[in-house]
Amino acid sequence: MRLPPGRQRRPGEAGGITLRAVRGLLQRVSEASVSVNGEVVGRIGPGLCTLVGVSSEDDENAADRLAAKIWQLRLFPDAAGNLNRSAAELGLAVLVVSQFTLYADTSRGRRPSFTKAAPPERAKALVERVVDQLRGAGAEVATGRFGATMKVSLVNEGPVTIMVET
Repeated sequence: MRLPPGRQRRPGEAGGITLRAVRGLLQRVSEASVSVNGEVVGRIGPGLCTLVGVSSEDDENAADRLAAKIWQLRLFPDAAGNLNRSAAELGLAVLVVSQFTLYADTSRGRRPSFTKAAPPERAKALVERVVDQLRGAGAEVATGRFGATMKVSLVNEGPVTIMVET
């Protein structure tokens, strides 16, 4: 596919079709926690609660881009009330919870299909990569427990909820 003059192909685009990417559902929170079997395994105060979904086509580069986006996206208000501050700027925490259901396909029937989600081993590695990249950038990161049935509790501020695909 020929691009219009002056337009460059974006990362992840192939012939005008955007490839799947690691997904993150970011929620600005005043507090958030995740528990497994009644035990709190991750907790943060003000920051971002991020649900991360991985497709079978994702790779380390997509995970790295998502981590950078989570950390740098301006979702917090400045003095004028505009969303001009990032978690990085403010030194806020991030709670990362794996969420394969972000790749649910509901286009047919009444039961979602999860065939686009990555197999567990691959998804776990890429979710851990997102966590490692965030920590490497200076974020305080709490996590859920991969593959477990989790209960996520949060107080969404704003509310601000943003879906991000890298």
